[in-house]
Amino acid sequence: LRTLLVAAVVLSPSVASADRQFGVTVDAGVPDGAAASIVYRPISAFRLHAGATHNMITTGVRAGVSIVPMKSWFSPTLNFDAGSYKEGDANPLVQMVSGDSAFHNDQLERVGYRYANAHLGLEFGKKRATFYLHAGGSYIAGKIRNLDAATDGNSSTTVSFTTDPDVRLLTVSAKLGLIIYFL
Repeated sequence: LRTLLVAAVVLSPSVASADRQFGVTVDAGVPDGAAASIVYRPISAFRLHAGATHNMITTGVRAGVSIVPMKSWFSPTLNFDAGSYKEGDANPLVQMVSGDSAFHNDQLERVGYRYANAHLGLEFGKKRATFYLHAGGSYIAGKIRNLDAATDGNSSTTVSFTTDPDVRLLTVSAKLGLIIYFL
């Protein structure tokens, strides 16, 4: 990865004066949710972004870097993102999706997670606007809260936890987005 990044920086011309360095991006995907970010492109082969996210449960933050090896209207990309969602109540989302306004689950009261994405992408457009599709893998980490409340009082089996269990997941992920460069 270090070699690829060095090669992209060395072989890429700096951002030409006609190319814009700053922009905004909006995208949606899994596990990122919906995002709005500020974009900075110091050279044409390298792009940074940071912004706010929402996953229909709570708000979060995400930052990342993209390596864009080709300076043309179409380019493959290599993308790395990391983000975090603070804990929020997922019960209203389940109620909305299921149509069951009486639904409640104690384990969904405090849902939050951290994630890291590694994606390959395809991007269309370069100077003022870029449409992109990124797909790859994600590492997601969080905790299951209130698990003691899930035990059935009628059962002869007792399960207790001294701490909330950690959950870690490797999964496929993707996002679709648009960048508009303005400066």
